[in-house]
Amino acid sequence: MIKVDLEKCTGCGLCVKACPFGAVTLRDKKAVIGDACTLCGACVNVCPVEAISIERKRVDISKLADYKGVWVYAEQAEGKLRSVALELLGKGRALADKLGEPLSAVLLGNDAAGLADELSAHGADKVYLAEHPALQRYTTDAYTDVLSGIILQHKPNVVLFGATTNGRDLAPTVAARLQVGLTADCTGLDIDDERQLVQTRPAFGGNIMASILTPYTRPQMATVRPNVFKPPKPDPSKKAVVEKLKINVDPRAIRTKTVENVKEVSAEAVSVEEADLIVSCGRGLKSPENLKLAHDLAETLKAAVGGSRPIVDAGWMPHHQQVGQSGKTVSPKLYIACGISGAIQHLVGMRTSDIIVALNSDPEAPIFNVADFGIVGDLFKIIPALTEEIKRVKMQRI
Repeated sequence: MIKVDLEKCTGCGLCVKACPFGAVTLRDKKAVIGDACTLCGACVNVCPVEAISIERKRVDISKLADYKGVWVYAEQAEGKLRSVALELLGKGRALADKLGEPLSAVLLGNDAAGLADELSAHGADKVYLAEHPALQRYTTDAYTDVLSGIILQHKPNVVLFGATTNGRDLAPTVAARLQVGLTADCTGLDIDDERQLVQTRPAFGGNIMASILTPYTRPQMATVRPNVFKPPKPDPSKKAVVEKLKINVDPRAIRTKTVENVKEVSAEAVSVEEADLIVSCGRGLKSPENLKLAHDLAETLKAAVGGSRPIVDAGWMPHHQQVGQSGKTVSPKLYIACGISGAIQHLVGMRTSDIIVALNSDPEAPIFNVADFGIVGDLFKIIPALTEEIKRVKMQRI
């Protein structure tokens, strides 16, 4: 329920300009909230005298059935979809099929309509498209106002976000605005016998896997790291319904402005998240000087170099190269683990790799339980021998 305190209201009109859905008007110099209101909260945020308030009540269990559909927030930047959006469409398809409900993508931006075909090809039944010049670049205020309003209007059952920099900002802000729960950094999603979303994530430092439910509020919301799920194969013949939403965003309600985007371009700054081949290092290499063995192997393969948390904590390697629960989640075609024991915190970050090769001196190391190929022995002999063999094979192919 939304209320206007007429004694406090000064008739400044900021709420009228801030409403994305044109639900607020002025009458006798006082704000009036119309039937088009979605309770997104944009007017509450801009009111300088706190004359507008929203009271949200927990969804009546009997009305949970009113919430339908699985939604994926289709994050995009500079005219390109983030890969995690396509990955979530693949998992979202499985969830939607279990529920017998449609799968939709929510696309916010400016001149972003051309991305709808790609979302359609990757499984979306419907694309909700919200375009406005103020959505050209991501800002917390504009995206939260618009997305919260769309969710309140259409009542999805499940909303999934990628755990990217922007996704980790937007998802909790929207959840707080809607007063619903959010499970962050999920590594597994499923539907139980009671049609609830089972959200699985590591807990207590990765020592257990927690399964989290949201039984009393809707939508059920979760963020998922990039590379946790595989994207579906695109089907260009599939055509989704595209619904263009009429929205309004007052630029004055946006409290931040992007002045410039700066990209790191140094070789070491290349994200392991995007690499097809990764050579990853662990404590088994014994000293930072021995990382050269892994770098030589990686250079031969044209691979990126990653590492486990212990060697990053020890200062052997920068944090942006860390693979694992508290680092990056990767899904390369080939992952070579050099001297990594295979603690669950690390496995969470690389288990979706296509092929895992483990090199370790300990035959009981947990890494061998997930490896496709394993070599037990002295790393300081195995890695150089493997590097030379790869060089030999490559020379034969020339």
